[in-house]
Amino acid sequence: MDTFDVGFLEPIGLGRVEGAVYLRLLRSPRADASELAADLDVSGSRLGKAIGNLVAAGLVAKLAVRPVRYVPAPPQVAIDALALRRAEELDRLRATARDLAAAYEEAPRGHAADLIELIEGGSAVRHHIAQLQLAAQEEVLIIDCPPYLGGTPEFNVTELQALQRGVAYRSIYHMPLLDDPARLAQVATYTEAGEQARALVDVRMKMMIADRRVALLPLSSDEPDTGARIVVHRSPLLTALVACFDLLWDRATPIGTALRGTRRDKEMLALLASGMKDAAIMRSLDITQRTMTRRMTELLDELGAATRFQAGIQANRRGLV
Repeated sequence: MDTFDVGFLEPIGLGRVEGAVYLRLLRSPRADASELAADLDVSGSRLGKAIGNLVAAGLVAKLAVRPVRYVPAPPQVAIDALALRRAEELDRLRATARDLAAAYEEAPRGHAADLIELIEGGSAVRHHIAQLQLAAQEEVLIIDCPPYLGGTPEFNVTELQALQRGVAYRSIYHMPLLDDPARLAQVATYTEAGEQARALVDVRMKMMIADRRVALLPLSSDEPDTGARIVVHRSPLLTALVACFDLLWDRATPIGTALRGTRRDKEMLALLASGMKDAAIMRSLDITQRTMTRRMTELLDELGAATRFQAGIQANRRGLV
């Protein structure tokens, strides 16, 4: 047991002295305080505090003898129970934090200063981006475009955690960025985890909105990123930002369409946009009626169009032709 780090109990709130005492008792049970103090070279007061903490945690028991001796509880049973109790306490803390956040957001805000905050500094911005997602309970809306803190997009681990606990994500990406294989791989990871992703040929409105109750957007869109963000709480301005996102979402192309579209699909969309009839399109592309019908049905669905004319307009609007 000499190979074990005495700090192994730190994740459940106990220190290195407690860890050393527990390991010593596992190696030689029924030790008294004087033996433990001599073996571990700690003061009597510090040892007494450590033993008290271990007894309170259920890891050590006192024997009713003179002098008082101590025995360790079986590690698997005692530590598992303690870890479970700590996990339950953390779950209650997270629930309380969510309730506090909701109460804070619902509190009346009578002044403009209460509706908008300014966050400055890269570390503060990153903290707020993470906190916004950690506090989200239903949905996070993202418009992703340059410039970025540090010059390049950072992998959003917090999103994967939020998706796992059931938070929905809808993201709109600046389409030229998807030409970068590294960025494309990041987006693929998000979509595989459950994110709904769309792209626009050119989008210059970077923001993040959580549960339609708070938004985070840059103070400036200039290159490079200035490291400053505006936090917008519930207000007519936030309502306008949500409406703006919804309008852009309707115009954006599903990532699958934007990335998987073949040369033949783009040719078909271009001919549709020009108003060409089916027979002429089939002759031009040298395809059968069956292929034409099947692919046309797929394109209508991917573009969210009810008619072929609408599909041509949507394709033109989204920069696919």
